[in-house]
Amino acid sequence: MSNLIPTYRLQSFARPEQEPVEVFFLDEHTHSAGPPLGVPYRGNYYKIGICLRGTAELKANLETYRIEPGSLMLITPHIIKEWTSFSPDHDSLSVFFTPEFITTRNHIPVDNFQFLENATRHVLPLTTAEADSITASMRLLQQKFQAPHPYRHQVIKSLINSLLYEVVGLYDQQRAALQATQTRSQQVTAEFKHLVNAHCTTERSVQFYAGRLCITPKHLTETVKQATGKTAGEWIEEAVMLEAKALLQNGQLTVAQVADLLHFADQSAFSRFFRNSLGLSPTAYKQAG
Repeated sequence: MSNLIPTYRLQSFARPEQEPVEVFFLDEHTHSAGPPLGVPYRGNYYKIGICLRGTAELKANLETYRIEPGSLMLITPHIIKEWTSFSPDHDSLSVFFTPEFITTRNHIPVDNFQFLENATRHVLPLTTAEADSITASMRLLQQKFQAPHPYRHQVIKSLINSLLYEVVGLYDQQRAALQATQTRSQQVTAEFKHLVNAHCTTERSVQFYAGRLCITPKHLTETVKQATGKTAGEWIEEAVMLEAKALLQNGQLTVAQVADLLHFADQSAFSRFFRNSLGLSPTAYKQAG
C-alpha cells in the first residue's frame, strides 16, 4: 500500500555496523541510505538544510513547498514529510540531529529549541546574501563534522547553536514581513492551520478552533474554504488521518491504543472515522504494513 507512513531513526543514515548516530551531515558528495524518497514518513530527528542547486518538492503535513537554490529547510520530528520530486541536478547541505544530541549536556537556550518545535513554515526563500551566510555556516559545520577532534561533539553542538540563532533571526524577519502583507482572511487561515497541527490529536471540532480564533464556526469554515478550497472540517480530518496512519505503523501500538492516543471515545468510533475517510478499517491498514 503506497500510503503507509513509517517512522525512521537517524541511524538509518549510517551503516548498520556504526555506533548509534545522534548527528549527521549530508552534503553534495554524500550518498546515504536514509529514508526512501517518494513516500510519506516521519523521523526522530531535526534537520536544517540549504538548497545549493536544482529544485525539489516537499510535502510537510498538509502543506506543499517548492525548494529552489537558496531555500532554507526546517524539518522537525513531529511533522509527516514526503519528498515528491528532485531535479537531476539537485544538491543541498543538511545537518540532522536528534533532540538528545542538542540538549544533553549542552546549554542550548530553551527559546532556540522551542523555535524548531513551533515553526509553522518549513521552507523559507532566502536572499542571495542570506543564503550565502547560511551556506558559509553550513560549510564550517561540514568541515568540523568530518574532522577528528577530541571535543568534536562539543564543537558541533556549538556550531549548531550558532546556526539556530541565524535561522531564528531569518524566520522571525520573514514572519513579520508576511504578517504585514496578509489579509485578515489569510491570517486566520494560517493561524487555523497552525492550531490544527498542534491540536488535531485531541480536538476535532470546528467549534474548538473557531473559539481559539474568537470567530464563529461558520465564519471559520467560509474563510478557510475561500482561502484553500477545503473546509475547516476537511483540514481537521486530513490532519487526524495523517497522524492516525503514522501511529498505526508503530508495531508496539494496538488499534485501541491508537484510538486512545487520538482521544476517540472508543475503538469503534475511531474505526468508523478511519473507514469513512480512507475506505478501509484501521486494522486492515495496519495489517497491510
